[in-house]
Amino acid sequence: MDGHTIASPSASLDKDWWQLRTDLAAAHRIASAQELNEGIFNHLTAYSKSKPDRFLSLPFGQHWSEAVASELLEVGFDGSTLKGDGIVESTAYCIHAPIHRARPECAAVFHTHMPFATALTRLKDPSLKAIGQIEIGFLNDIAYDESYNGKATTLDEGERMARVLGQKNVLFLANHGIIVLGKTIAHAYERLYYLERACQTQIYAMWTGAELLHVRRDILELVNVPSGHDTGQMLFDAMKRVYLNPTKKRFDA
Repeated sequence: MDGHTIASPSASLDKDWWQLRTDLAAAHRIASAQELNEGIFNHLTAYSKSKPDRFLSLPFGQHWSEAVASELLEVGFDGSTLKGDGIVESTAYCIHAPIHRARPECAAVFHTHMPFATALTRLKDPSLKAIGQIEIGFLNDIAYDESYNGKATTLDEGERMARVLGQKNVLFLANHGIIVLGKTIAHAYERLYYLERACQTQIYAMWTGAELLHVRRDILELVNVPSGHDTGQMLFDAMKRVYLNPTKKRFDA
């Protein structure tokens, strides 16, 4: 190596694994900028079948706006830290490990208390209504957990959540928050972002006190047709350009 070559911190890492780390750090930064996190709590984790004994998690105590790819923890499914320095938050392990095990086809498991979606979980009827085109895209992909058992500090509770979730990609946790899954981090973030927007719109509509206007049943399937574009990746790339100011410490450092 000559004097002009700077070793990349990803040199010893598999390219795809490093990309997963980079995207997860970016997701934390963007979510913080959009105020989807709750202080240092909530958890965004990532998993790859190339390393089936572990998942990635932010060290507890770091703010999401501080997330850096090289500082993410590699957490074993027994709760041990396989790589990295920092604390594995107990509920992050107890919620995410069982869901990653149950849904290995999904790279991302995001759990947040983002305000509008979480507000709906405080209602006796938390269901998202068919009142607009964004909402329609979620209707058949949400599971509702009606049992709040306190903080999820046992694997049994995480396993119960995984069973309620089943093969759907969104879980509303009564009196708590939401969980979103995605085959990639980009797709999970797209789902997270638009879910919060849909919940925000519904709450605004409910605030008027007027009767909600539901989309006709015969229109529902027409609206839910894929665009043919990878909108999840497109949105995530756009958000990285907008929210990740190059004057800040790089998220892929």
